[in-house]
Amino acid sequence: MSIRKKIDSLLSKLEKRYATHNHIEVSRSAILHNVEVFERLSSKQVIPVLKGNAYSHGITLVAKALRNRKLPYIAVDGYFEALRIRTVSKQPILVMGAILPENFARMKYDNFTFVVQDEATIHALGKTKKNIKVHLECNTGMNRYGAKLTEVTQLTKLILDYKNLELEGVMSHLADSDGNHSSTVDSAVGVFDTCVDAVRAAGANPSIFHVAQSAGSLKAHSKYANMVRIGIGMYGINPFPKKHLLHQQLQKELRPALKLVSTITKIIELEKGDSVSYNYTFTAPKKMKIAVLPVGYYEGVNRSLSNKGTVKVAKSFTPIVGRVCMNHTMISLDGINANVGDRVVIYSENPKDVNAIDTIASEHNLFNYNLLTNLNPDVRRILVD
Repeated sequence: MSIRKKIDSLLSKLEKRYATHNHIEVSRSAILHNVEVFERLSSKQVIPVLKGNAYSHGITLVAKALRNRKLPYIAVDGYFEALRIRTVSKQPILVMGAILPENFARMKYDNFTFVVQDEATIHALGKTKKNIKVHLECNTGMNRYGAKLTEVTQLTKLILDYKNLELEGVMSHLADSDGNHSSTVDSAVGVFDTCVDAVRAAGANPSIFHVAQSAGSLKAHSKYANMVRIGIGMYGINPFPKKHLLHQQLQKELRPALKLVSTITKIIELEKGDSVSYNYTFTAPKKMKIAVLPVGYYEGVNRSLSNKGTVKVAKSFTPIVGRVCMNHTMISLDGINANVGDRVVIYSENPKDVNAIDTIASEHNLFNYNLLTNLNPDVRRILVD
């Protein structure tokens, strides 16, 4: 057992014995339901995306939730994410992000496939002499990663020069899949299909093709694509803005998988005129009670929700009062019967609640992805149902 695994095992044992005020619940059934939604709506195989700590849901927890499903791949950004998944799952992993070429000689190849888009990476993988599958990424307008159409033939032939490399797939990433104009998606997909034609003309025979992410899976019509990469949508978050025509279609289908929960640790009785938190941005309009929650912007409560956000105590919704602090948030208990030790839902898994991620993002002009990815990895994650 490696030193890292020993430390992780020890920390895990200690954590189980230590009760916490804050935790994040991640629903296994919601994740599996959302995978099935995108399989049905796209009529393609789904590659779940677990990059960014599984969009802050917890990479090993989500890998555990998926490990009994037969999947073509689990996709991540980096090598160390792949290693973390491998501690809990044997499913094949697609590493999509950039890796320094000199590191390939030092890496473990445990059913890992790599996305390539430049000569240096292909040479480095080829020189390992290990049998490795690769997916060639094409630039279809994102202008981030991906080979230009004029480079595809040369890179394909370079991959074929290395007998230990198998060009298994071709991929791209759509830049405007959640936009209102289908023409931008159609144009990018056209470039992708032309890239695939060039790969085949160069002598390769890939079997896997993926161009679309969550939003694009409902809009991209490639003559080759047989898989879709599902990130934000798998976690039950709508990839389309509220006014988009496809928003309502997905909203009826998706189940958010994450719930952020905190605990009341103190109740304070305010007199009329008393102020709360930094810079006194909230002043009590009357005699009232507030509660202190030991969760703040360090843990992931967006500071923009100061004096604007809403949380749920039992069955009642109540506003955040005063500035969100680094490790504390104060809420009104006006008209609410609550006690120290009661649980409070900060971000709800119920899409109809006013404190659901998509609703918060829409109502407060925030980015739903960012609300999730700002959740601190130190907050305990728990896999439920």
